[in-house]
Amino acid sequence: MMGHMRALIGTTMAQNIYDDPQFFEGYRQLPRSQKGLDGAPEWQSLRALLPDMRGLEVVDLGCGYGWFSRWARDHHAQHVLALDVSVRMLAEAAASGTTGGITYERADLEQLQLPVDTFDLAYSSLALHYIKDLSRLFTTVYASLKPGGRLVFSIEHPIYMAPTHPAWRHDDQGNRYWPLDNYQAEGARKTNWLAPDVIKYHRTMGTLLNQLIQAGFTLAHIEEWGPSQTQLDAQPALAEETHRPMMLLVAADKTLPTT
Repeated sequence: MMGHMRALIGTTMAQNIYDDPQFFEGYRQLPRSQKGLDGAPEWQSLRALLPDMRGLEVVDLGCGYGWFSRWARDHHAQHVLALDVSVRMLAEAAASGTTGGITYERADLEQLQLPVDTFDLAYSSLALHYIKDLSRLFTTVYASLKPGGRLVFSIEHPIYMAPTHPAWRHDDQGNRYWPLDNYQAEGARKTNWLAPDVIKYHRTMGTLLNQLIQAGFTLAHIEEWGPSQTQLDAQPALAEETHRPMMLLVAADKTLPTT
């Protein structure tokens, strides 16, 4: 059975920053690395976009430590194909708990091929901003979903991605603000986050959503994520996320054919 579920893997082209020792060690210290889904403040909002997992075939695009893949299986998904380009990430995922019903595979999302009409759900958490040819990936994922299937993902928000030098600034009165420049200049951005020269790909909101539509998806939900008041009360440090959106959450469907 597992033969038809496997991703086809070509020569890796995406930057594999998570196998950089300095980056990986820094990533290990993040709350979302240590606490899993409970350490990701956007998780409850993402969870609300997910279908009932019972009996579903799932592909996890950029599975990282495998937190979501294990959650999906714990919530009775039939099987999860968990993909990541990072050998270190996959090793952590495989060592972090039971792998029953989960197939971990190394795959480059830039060149990914998937079996068609196979998955009920495609999921991705904060991985797609590393992909240069996102339009191709959306087309691949669309073809891999069964009619009625859903894609749910989080991605860095275009406002967060756009600045040439993304960092908080302060005006003469000491007020903090987020710079926004070169918004229309789509393409690669180099940032120093956990390691030097981390490459991400900025695209405007319009480009991102139109790529989904052009791939065939019907948009179901768009959320420029920000913390709830309950989260702010529990974690005051999240207040900075109210000044600009850091993440975009999207649900998009492969609609059933009309009769």
